[in-house]
Amino acid sequence: MLGVVSLFADMTYEGGRSIAGPFLAHLGATGLVVGFVAGFGELVGYGIRVISGAAADRTRRYWPIAFAGYAINLLAVPALAVARAWPVAGALIVGERLGRGVRKPSVGSMLASAGSQIGHGWAFGFHEAMDQAGATVGPLVVAALLSLHRGFSAAFGVLLAPAILSLAALAVARVQYPAPHTLERHPVPRVRRFGAAYWWLAAGAACTAAGFADFALVSFHFSKAHVVPDALVPVLYAGAMLVGVLCAPVFGRLSDRFRSPVLLGAFAVTAFFAPLCFLGGPAAAVAGVLVWGFGMATQETLLPAFVARMIPAPQRATALGLFDGIFGVSWFLGSIAMGALYDLSAPWLVLFSVVAQVVALPLLGLAVLSKSRAEGGPESRA
Repeated sequence: MLGVVSLFADMTYEGGRSIAGPFLAHLGATGLVVGFVAGFGELVGYGIRVISGAAADRTRRYWPIAFAGYAINLLAVPALAVARAWPVAGALIVGERLGRGVRKPSVGSMLASAGSQIGHGWAFGFHEAMDQAGATVGPLVVAALLSLHRGFSAAFGVLLAPAILSLAALAVARVQYPAPHTLERHPVPRVRRFGAAYWWLAAGAACTAAGFADFALVSFHFSKAHVVPDALVPVLYAGAMLVGVLCAPVFGRLSDRFRSPVLLGAFAVTAFFAPLCFLGGPAAAVAGVLVWGFGMATQETLLPAFVARMIPAPQRATALGLFDGIFGVSWFLGSIAMGALYDLSAPWLVLFSVVAQVVALPLLGLAVLSKSRAEGGPESRA
């Protein structure tokens, strides 16, 4: 049911996100402004999860928090249809990220309860596939409108329809599953503090976030450097989302079975997106966007699944919210750095991105090793 909610939700906000960069450029923003808006939006969206996650665990009001977050998240997108200056558009883009951040820990905690029965990797992977399915359709609708010369206002305005459908599906899910945490099959014992594996994972994810450019900056480069036509940008974004549809459930299932090799291998592949997107021509840009989509899907699948396996349900929203807060601060700082570096020279941006992604790998390896030692696994004996 939450997958259906996300299907329509992602049609809405990913459809809008796919043209955020060209829209800001159309309104006169610079590369630094685009990097700031994208990064600050992620900072707010991830930072608020620390508060909303703790509030959800403390009050146990997972559904009301999810409803509030979805409403803010979804209704900010069609409101972009009336924006006529980049500060207004930037504020709405940040608002959309804020709403997503409010509801994310509550939704993640409820998904993890289902994952205790069917596998955490599979639960988050299936959910991410539904996310990406919506994120494939939304940008294609936007691309069709732009290709017909309907303009940005019409492209954003039409996204009100899936926003309403998503909120309706959320109401149905609430009626059918009022207490998702009763699905827990093998409850994890409560912990006094999050262990070393959690903090190593957070450190590795922070490095990944710092070097992972928001699509707004990627699409801004495509538009400014005339790598591909503006009307094709949302099509490329849809292709990236389609990669997620295919990869998220597969890698989620694989992570339930093989754990550490899947986590490390997926994040190693992601490091190649920046050279392809920012240094090559049209063919390289297509390949880079597909790698970027793979990275997005694996981040949203593997990281929360790893956290869910080691944190008990009553503390899970708090753990997910704190983890996302760390991720978001790093994303913000990295986005600012990459926006400024792009205004100087694209190769400097690429160097920064690749170094950050490579540094993340040993930190993720330490997270895997620490978790295995805590459980007395084979890596510990080795």
